[in-house]
Amino acid sequence: MTIQNAQTEVDNWIKTYGVRYFSELTNMAILTEEVGEVARIISRTYGDQSFKESDKAKGLGDEMADVLWVLICLSKPNGR
Repeated sequence: MTIQNAQTEVDNWIKTYGVRYFSELTNMAILTEEVGEVARIISRTYGDQSFKESDKAKGLGDEMADVLWVLICLSKPNGR
């Protein structure tokens, strides 16, 4: 899948199921949160911290997909 294909898929999802694109500022805050979740999993999987019971169900791939989703939303091709 190309970046353009991913942008189209995200755009279609937002137009079908979502309400609208969030503002760039909101997306930046969401991106920061999602990157923090990736860091949390990595630090507990490969570092010295242990998982909290509430974090055990979270997967690295899912959290990385969330980061990619927000990045794609921020890229909004064609001025969408």
